[in-house]
Amino acid sequence: MAASAAASVSSSSSSGAVQDSQARFGQSVKGLLTEKVSVCSADIISLTKQVLKGSRSSESLRKMAIITTHLQYQQEAIQKNVEQSSNLQDQLNHLLK
Repeated sequence: MAASAAASVSSSSSSGAVQDSQARFGQSVKGLLTEKVSVCSADIISLTKQVLKGSRSSESLRKMAIITTHLQYQQEAIQKNVEQSSNLQDQLNHLLK
């Protein structure tokens, strides 16, 4: 009887360690993705400042508009990944309960 109780305690503490590890991983991923979103936002701001200060040639402006669009797509994709990682973390926690 004592052996099965010890196995049960070991199993539940092992499950808790896995959940803690996954929670830390999820937070780490969220932190990295949030950092990427911030970097993209800073790049967009920098690009906007460049457009306002920089060359007024139509070709340059066209290229900058394309870059801005690409950066916005990347920012949206990163934001979706942050949301999905949160959903996956919730699903993992639910499965491990």
